[in-house]
Amino acid sequence: MRWGVPIAAAAVIGAAVGAGPVIAAVSGEPVLPERTAAQLLADAAAAVKKAGGPPAMSGTVQQTASLGLPALPAQGGTASPLALLSGSHEVKVWYGAQDRLRIALPGQMSETNLIVNGDQTWYWDSGTNTATKVKLPAKPEGDQPLATPSPTDLTPQQVAETFLDRVNEDTGVSVTNTAEVAGRSVYQLVLTPKAQSSLVKEVRLALDGENYVPLQVQVFAKGSAEPAFQVGFTQVTFSPPAEENFAFTPPAGAKVEEKEFGQLQEPGADHSKEAEKAAEQVKVVGNGWTSVAVLPFKQDGQAQESREAQAAKLILDQATPVSGAWGSGKMIKTKLVTALLTDDGRLLAGAVTPDELVKVAGQ
Repeated sequence: MRWGVPIAAAAVIGAAVGAGPVIAAVSGEPVLPERTAAQLLADAAAAVKKAGGPPAMSGTVQQTASLGLPALPAQGGTASPLALLSGSHEVKVWYGAQDRLRIALPGQMSETNLIVNGDQTWYWDSGTNTATKVKLPAKPEGDQPLATPSPTDLTPQQVAETFLDRVNEDTGVSVTNTAEVAGRSVYQLVLTPKAQSSLVKEVRLALDGENYVPLQVQVFAKGSAEPAFQVGFTQVTFSPPAEENFAFTPPAGAKVEEKEFGQLQEPGADHSKEAEKAAEQVKVVGNGWTSVAVLPFKQDGQAQESREAQAAKLILDQATPVSGAWGSGKMIKTKLVTALLTDDGRLLAGAVTPDELVKVAGQ
């Protein structure tokens, strides 16, 4: 959806960034049974398998980024992917089952909602007073369920899964059992990269002490005492939401339209083929915490008035000219991510030091 893409982008950004100094555990006696990291991960996997999916829940998720970038513009009632690189953004989630879902993104004087209620799916944009009835793809044959959104697409779960994929011999792992998130006791799984060239100091994953659902992900940059990126619940309830949360009738006077699932986007913004082509051209150099993505990048010299273009310009204005045996370009440095735009048409980005990017650019 229009706002779903930015939230997913935030998760990808979260996967690319790093973490900082250890946050002190909450003082007092442990409130949860002790678990090793291996036991905790095994318990979490068993809980998901037993439940057959996420538990019924509702809550508010807040994503905050403090990468050292200027405040970037929002796009209408929604946040653009680039705007999510600074400031705080909030999304509300109600999840009853795979066919009972509502997610809402509040904006300035407006709100957008996606409501899935059985065989009906609506997308409501109060800013444009438009209610769109979404026609979903046909259900696959057999017992495979239809791919529909779930809280894991929008909450700390997606970011947590990405970081857990990096746990290997290059990562230090520890567990604390005395923390609290959104009023619930949690286990803190602490991941510490060992690579010197990584900007990641520490990642903290908070797992609910009862059902092991990830409630918060914090990432810290080396030398920073506060998280540079954080996504987590500020309020959460693990009980079936009331059915009225999934009921929707277009308000009187609203514009009502019907679209296919893949058509929910801004007019004239069909870049799916271009995006697929770009994804195929991405090359990853290295692995784990020091991996660097390399892809073709052509800077558009034409003037653009969109807020996306304005945000990109604000970021590029902070870039530093650099050169070497590999050529020349512009380096963009934040607390957690470094990017290099080369004059020969490449974009290199990763949670690594500028020296590491220059090294990769010369390979």
